[in-house]
Amino acid sequence: MGEYRIVIPVYRGQHAENWVRLAQHLLPAEDGHIDLIGIVEVPLGHSLSEGALQAQECREELVRIAEQCAELPVRISPHVWVSHAPWLELLSELQDEPADLLLVPWVGIAENVLGVRVLELLAHAPCDVILVQGTIHRYDRVLMPVRGTAHLPLRMRLAYALHRLTGEPITILHVQDPEGDRPPADPLTMIEEMRQQLPSPVELISEQGEPAQIILEHASAHHALVLGATLSERLGEPGLSAVHESVISQSLIPVFLVRSFGEQAELFERIALPHVVITSSELSAKVDRWFATNTFHWSEFEDVRMLLQWKERSGQTISLALPALNEEKTVGRVIETLRSALMEEYPLLDEIVLIDSNSTDRTREIAQELGIPVYIHQEILRDEVGSAVGKGEALWKSLYVTKGDIIVWIDTDIVNIHPRFVLGVVGPLLRWDRIQYVKGFYRRPLREGEHIRAGGGGRVTELVARPLLNLFFPELSGLIQPLSGEYAGRRRVLERVPFFTGYGVESGLLIDLLELCGLNAIAQTDLEMRVHHNQPLSNLSKMAFAIIQVFMARLGQRLDAPLGEAMHRTMKIICQEPGRMYLTEEEITERERPPMLTVPAYRRRFGRSEEAALQHPEPYQHAQDDESGGR
Repeated sequence: MGEYRIVIPVYRGQHAENWVRLAQHLLPAEDGHIDLIGIVEVPLGHSLSEGALQAQECREELVRIAEQCAELPVRISPHVWVSHAPWLELLSELQDEPADLLLVPWVGIAENVLGVRVLELLAHAPCDVILVQGTIHRYDRVLMPVRGTAHLPLRMRLAYALHRLTGEPITILHVQDPEGDRPPADPLTMIEEMRQQLPSPVELISEQGEPAQIILEHASAHHALVLGATLSERLGEPGLSAVHESVISQSLIPVFLVRSFGEQAELFERIALPHVVITSSELSAKVDRWFATNTFHWSEFEDVRMLLQWKERSGQTISLALPALNEEKTVGRVIETLRSALMEEYPLLDEIVLIDSNSTDRTREIAQELGIPVYIHQEILRDEVGSAVGKGEALWKSLYVTKGDIIVWIDTDIVNIHPRFVLGVVGPLLRWDRIQYVKGFYRRPLREGEHIRAGGGGRVTELVARPLLNLFFPELSGLIQPLSGEYAGRRRVLERVPFFTGYGVESGLLIDLLELCGLNAIAQTDLEMRVHHNQPLSNLSKMAFAIIQVFMARLGQRLDAPLGEAMHRTMKIICQEPGRMYLTEEEITERERPPMLTVPAYRRRFGRSEEAALQHPEPYQHAQDDESGGR
């Protein structure tokens, strides 16, 4: 038998802490798995991406709850779902990943829950169900009426769980209707047998009369009701008994409605599933959902002590690699700020290294004076693989000289450096195993001398990268700043993808990681504002030229067409001087480095086998969808 799994779907403000603690006591043993799913429901006709900010708020709430309940001997996994039809998606999830128990807060018998009528949920959930009507603030006086034996084992287990939460006895009310049908089995005998297995204190009351009236009279002296939800088929629709409907509609206290799957499986097969038409195209909805669920804000991870706890639980190490070329004006402050906050005050980073591209100013000297290991990328693995020019080459070779399980890259030209640039891209990797790669995005003002003008940054992003992604790789069209220089990823996937050596490295990584891991493994984080020294338009033109080469190369692979061979590798540069205008020619070639795992020296350093270089990282390959800076 596998691990017992309880699924709890909640909307914001539904006091999910109560449900988690109750679920822990419902586990058959003190080991199991609780999936806490935060629901953000978007109306039909609206883009799922509109749920992004609500998803961030919901996710923060769920993570806080999971941390508050971290002392419980159970694994708690918080997730956020943004959906037009949450029940249908949950039903599909339960069919693909079976659960043992669905614990659902709800409003009332005539209201929808998860987008469908309560009775439809009871009829179709392929597992045991406990619906909880109303907000439970007190569990200490619980009434469990019984007339027959339907759903009795699960109801007794729930009663015992409530007893373990409060220490108070449970009242069992045996109701006999003198005019009704006698149950096929004696519930009192069954209750007595189960009391031997679940020895909670029980006060037993037996009365005759009209069932709904008796139950409601006794309910006035209690804080919650535990009812069995025996369904019957009425004209092809599921329904509760008249007694249950009367009690639920008139009850002044919250109601637990319990339904065991095994007892009514045949009925569930006969009742047709509800059908909801979603008009968005499949790809568009996929990207919109990704945008809503895999877009983070750095403030979700500003509690560094919480990140340290996640890091300790996972046993991972983190390396910060700083690519640099002639950044003497900013590199010192970047190093001092991040080392002080994230190594000295809090030991989040295990190492910081500078990957220099043969600077001609004092960049390397400044880093060395600050005690930071410095590597010149042209000298790393020179005998094994030679050397190429470009930032992408520096990033590729940084995999060899760093040690961490998570690699963080931060550009060294940031004027307003802040720990958030690291926290925002590391946080999702530490909290969610499914996420393999995180890009930063931010507002990018233009700096003109001592003045900063709002807007204007990211010109190559908006005029080249994002249009090309939308045209040829639309799954990545939700990336706000695909060319940003602040990002992080897991070594186990970064070592398995090729790196372009120049300005196209960021585009190439996104496309290749999408192919290797799937869209849901990629995420993005809002880092707010980034101030840096902006490039002149002539340099941006060269960047665009290199980036387009990457897109054409990958598109050619997809189409099995030699587009790379057809591309011209030199660019005409327009030069204008007083009284003179002419053209010069510059070669701009994006060289492609193979996955670092194919380099023998790397495999020896990290103890990787040659066979490992040919394998894809499972289970991240094509994961099913459930996430330089001056450019």
